[in-house]
Amino acid sequence: MIKVKNTSLEGFQIIEPSFYEDERGFFLETFQYADYKNHGINDNFIQDNHSRSSKGVLRGLHFQINRPQAQIVTVMRGLIYDVGVDLRPSSATFGNWHGVKLSDKGQRQVYMAPGIAHGFCVLSDFADLHYKVSRFYDPSDECGLIWNDFSININWPIKNPIIHQRDARYHSFEKLKSLGQLPHIDSSEF
Repeated sequence: MIKVKNTSLEGFQIIEPSFYEDERGFFLETFQYADYKNHGINDNFIQDNHSRSSKGVLRGLHFQINRPQAQIVTVMRGLIYDVGVDLRPSSATFGNWHGVKLSDKGQRQVYMAPGIAHGFCVLSDFADLHYKVSRFYDPSDECGLIWNDFSININWPIKNPIIHQRDARYHSFEKLKSLGQLPHIDSSEF
């Protein structure tokens, strides 16, 4: 049985899945369709991904324009600061962000609705992340919001992050709006 907590960002929820631990180790159920559906997470998750990043790496803020993905993120090993930015123009929290620490201690997950840009930075020596996504990744549809946009003003907990050149070239929130490069959300997805 999971517990789901809303945050200040509409569509960005913290999930506390069933977690059992004793002297032998632990057992974690990372996803069970009916349980998540009972909490309003109705997305059809079609792909699982695993990534590893080193300490100081900042990835993001990623999203897809025409085929935005819902995501469930679980940290399998390590500690990260996970961030979502609401890029859905019809949302009450459009342009706002929320961040949360996730780790392999005291298991929690984050659910992000389609249209929320995702990024994270690694606070431990390395971090392994598991993602469930509701749509296939399409490199031709990928876009991003610059990680240090002054108008969004994310309070990242690291200085001088290691950033991939692609992520360093992303546009500001204002530029994305003016270019029409925000996620295209069907009202049935909201």
